[in-house]
Amino acid sequence: MYAVIQTGGKQYRVEEGDTLKVERLDARPGSDVRIEDVRLVGGEGADLKIGTPQVAGAAVLATVLDHVRAPKILIFKTKRRKNFRRRRGHRQAQTILKIARIEA
Repeated sequence: MYAVIQTGGKQYRVEEGDTLKVERLDARPGSDVRIEDVRLVGGEGADLKIGTPQVAGAAVLATVLDHVRAPKILIFKTKRRKNFRRRRGHRQAQTILKIARIEA
């Protein structure tokens, strides 16, 4: 069984046992998180449930493994002929989740 969930403005296709990085969630490592913004639930055969926009009564249970930061992205701004240069960096905070169960 698989599901499509939305968190942090992005959608992810997950199955039981998957590990994925999402934008940082406000939860301690080792705690359980219940994601109720499920967009689609599917499995073997034709038992596909598509939400409008969410599937009613569906949820995904996950365990928070760790909080990490993504690699640095450099932003470089310049304006021609004006001697204007700015360099900035950004590291996005992420949470690593382990999908435990999909409730349909």
